[in-house]
Amino acid sequence: MKKRYPASMLLMACALPAFAGRAPATADEVMNLLPDNVRVETRVDGDLNGDGDSDTAVLWRSEEGIDEERGLKVILADEHEGKLGWRDIGGVKLDPFPLGPGSLSIRRGVLAFEDLTGGTTATASTRRYRYDAAQGRMRLIGIDAERYSRTNNHGTVKVSWNLLNGRLIVQRGEPNTSGRGDEALIYAKPEHGIHTSSPLWIEESIDPDSLIDEQILAESEDRD
Repeated sequence: MKKRYPASMLLMACALPAFAGRAPATADEVMNLLPDNVRVETRVDGDLNGDGDSDTAVLWRSEEGIDEERGLKVILADEHEGKLGWRDIGGVKLDPFPLGPGSLSIRRGVLAFEDLTGGTTATASTRRYRYDAAQGRMRLIGIDAERYSRTNNHGTVKVSWNLLNGRLIVQRGEPNTSGRGDEALIYAKPEHGIHTSSPLWIEESIDPDSLIDEQILAESEDRD
């Protein structure tokens, strides 16, 4: 027999917030954990450690008129000796001159950071982090990056690295000079390999450009 519930109970259930844990940190609470003389570029709130409370990740940058600095900081909702507070669990310095504000998102406990840096030759990248309960730190678990010409003057290199299993995929594209088709680039078959590493924490994050440079150097060595 199908169970029926009073209409009042159904209305109460619908009124419950989708995120019933602890509320996000206030702007002042976040600023107290950032370096002096900085402002927030981008912020995202969400549960990173599965406790139901809202944690925070922030992209920050120097105030105008101060030596340019920029970074990513992760702040965890914390309870210590019965007192609720916020705990800095790490961060990393970033390229201070992006081509636009970075993007942050949290999905299923994974923090994704998207950035676009460079100039006429640019690098679009996504770095993914996951909280490691044993270490109490954020671990880098994946990097996707692409270096390309914003004016289509040269080829591109795409790199996707899963740091959990070491799988590395590299794809190279060259300008379409054949006059056939509408594609600006002609891509070669993806190269699959293994690139192992010990766990890398947020403070040790590999710069996406460095990862791409490794692949360009490896290609030039293969051609010699």
